[in-house]
Amino acid sequence: MKLALIGDPVEHSLSPRLHERFMREAGIDGSYVTIRVSIESCARTIARLREDGFTGCNVTYPLKEEAARSCVRLTQEAELAGCVNTMLFGPEVLGTNTDGLGARLALEAILDESVSLKRVGVLGTGATARALLAQLQENDAYAFVWGRDAGKVATLCERYEAGAWPHARAPEAVVNTLPPGIELPGDLRRSLRHVDVIMDANYGDRAVLGKALGREVIPGDAMLEAQARASFDFWLAHTEHVA
Repeated sequence: MKLALIGDPVEHSLSPRLHERFMREAGIDGSYVTIRVSIESCARTIARLREDGFTGCNVTYPLKEEAARSCVRLTQEAELAGCVNTMLFGPEVLGTNTDGLGARLALEAILDESVSLKRVGVLGTGATARALLAQLQENDAYAFVWGRDAGKVATLCERYEAGAWPHARAPEAVVNTLPPGIELPGDLRRSLRHVDVIMDANYGDRAVLGKALGREVIPGDAMLEAQARASFDFWLAHTEHVA
């Protein structure tokens, strides 16, 4: 099994370590490499990976929307999110998205209960935010969105039946999908002080939100592992179709 991660940056990623462990546990002889790829070369890189006999690849920022255009078919999860983070190179290119599932499972593990009927805030309007909002909608959570672009926030609120945030009542839990170092406005920072649980999609040295807020923020390690496991299971389930 030959796997890869494409995006920019990729040097910080823990995905190779996770997927190499998954392959060992499954008794599979394989490899997982990271490749730094620009948006302009995304389609060419995907075509080259197929030609070189790769089983599939993960996709990270900023390629998730662009990579979806190289897919012949998308799963429901990818269609709802409007982007992919996992691709299978079989007779046709199949794309899916496990970001939302990983975030939801990690959050439910922290809460020790389902997100159903929970008030969940999402910071950001990008690919990971959309994938999570789709999961929250499907699992009957009350979602609230904050973003720097009011137009994008309004679009996501309409698409995923969410509310704009900050709101009169703070969410019970928040997932941050923003890149590290984004300056948050004062009203949002004050609202975040009253949230029970904050989980950051960033991990390692990139998980800086807790320091910026002066409170506990759970880094995205569990979220990453959950979405990585879902990607690996997706590849395993389709290996009989891989050319």
